[in-house]
Amino acid sequence: MNECTPILDTGLRGASVASTKISDVNGKLGKLLYRGYLVSDLAEKVCYEEIVFLLLYERLPKAHELNQLKEKLREKRKLAQELFNFLKQIPAKTEPMDILQAAVPMLVRVDPHAGKESSADKSTIEYAKESALQLIASIPVIMAAWDRIRNREEPLLPHETLDHGANFLYMLKGEIPDREMASFFDTSLVLHAEHSLNASTFTARQVASTRAHIYAAVSAAVGSLSGALHGGANVRVMEMLKAIGSVDKIDAYIEETLNSGGLIMGLGHAVYQVDDPRALILAPMSRRLGEIVGDTTWYELSMEVEKRAKAAFKTRKNLDIFVNVDFYSASLFYSMGIPMDFFTPLFAISRVSGWSAHVIEEQFALAAHKPALYRPGASYVGDYCGPNECSFIDIDER
Repeated sequence: MNECTPILDTGLRGASVASTKISDVNGKLGKLLYRGYLVSDLAEKVCYEEIVFLLLYERLPKAHELNQLKEKLREKRKLAQELFNFLKQIPAKTEPMDILQAAVPMLVRVDPHAGKESSADKSTIEYAKESALQLIASIPVIMAAWDRIRNREEPLLPHETLDHGANFLYMLKGEIPDREMASFFDTSLVLHAEHSLNASTFTARQVASTRAHIYAAVSAAVGSLSGALHGGANVRVMEMLKAIGSVDKIDAYIEETLNSGGLIMGLGHAVYQVDDPRALILAPMSRRLGEIVGDTTWYELSMEVEKRAKAAFKTRKNLDIFVNVDFYSASLFYSMGIPMDFFTPLFAISRVSGWSAHVIEEQFALAAHKPALYRPGASYVGDYCGPNECSFIDIDER
């Protein structure tokens, strides 16, 4: 390879590939906006269904519109039995994210609007929004059903009156959740709903740019999220906390991890240069939920790990390192009694609203202002035959 050939293995870091009105992340100031609203304000004042409306319809709903949306989501929770029959045929040890990626395309069969997005009819954007609502309603039902099926229990029917987040907890655990716990879970959905062009959202937009339907785009996003470098960080935070076990073992764990070149999970972020604003909201929720269930161990351990790890980075490397959203969502979800291998599916349960908004924006709002589909270039660095092209050699002479 020519030593002067530049290698552009940037992973698109720093590149702007699309215009969007959906969200903005200001890493220097620690601000996250959903359609112009600070997520820190939204988390305190709205429910997840309001976020769904905001992301899909570009404004916050009026009271009657919110009630209509909630009712529509309740109706779309009622999935065909054939989907549950399909889940029952899958080995119980299958990873939940693999289940989700397999199940999402099957929703096309129950959606009368699927595929109509590509027609010339002016109402196609409304078809796409209906499909988005079908996805948002269905994914929690699928995941709750899978957890029961893999534990040899029959899936529960959706609750007739519970809101989105509370219904998932009910279908997962078989009992109506404590009101405060349901509120914390709903807030966590608000906080995870959207985060600009992260890996899975970019994947959804790239697939959408081909004019594939929204189910294909979301299925691809689920696949992207299943990768260890994207989803699953809060699982590894919880594994770290369990490995440490008690406050008196924190210093030794940090020392050993940093000496070996390892990572303190839940610290550091690709964008934020201050503490993640979502983590600042999740931390007191984790503390309070620990009090509700009678065990604040994991919150207290998290606080001490954060404090001592930050101090260690400052002392050893003169670096400031910051807590991210995964750090406190780990102890929060664990205290709710949610299986650890469901932490990443919880991300999808929330983020499907953001994925859907980006698919719709890609296929409709930007369609007249950008190339037909994503087609980045690459720098060819093969040089297998020096500066010249390779000469073909017949198989008998190789």
